[in-house]
Amino acid sequence: MEKSREHLFKPGNKMGGRKPGALNRSTEEMKLTIARATNNVLSTINTDLEEIKKKNPEKAMELAFKLLEYVMPKLSRTEMSGEINQKIQQISVNITQKSVEDSQM
Repeated sequence: MEKSREHLFKPGNKMGGRKPGALNRSTEEMKLTIARATNNVLSTINTDLEEIKKKNPEKAMELAFKLLEYVMPKLSRTEMSGEINQKIQQISVNITQKSVEDSQM
């Protein structure tokens, strides 16, 4: 008794499976959990940063600078190159000492 093979997958058969771009359940749950945690942190970030600032101002500034990268992205490096075809004739350096009396004026 031989079984019929008509029901088996054939090339080009588009039945079943996830739609393109659809997330699986675990990925969807993970993204939702991260979004909820992020929202909780963002709602109290100002007060948290103020508390850290009271205890450790240096750490608060470090955190503020890290957060700043998300608001103002870092500029990419620009490299400049060129040639100078002139010789340097003379370099002068004048060092003067300011007296205490001059600085108080």
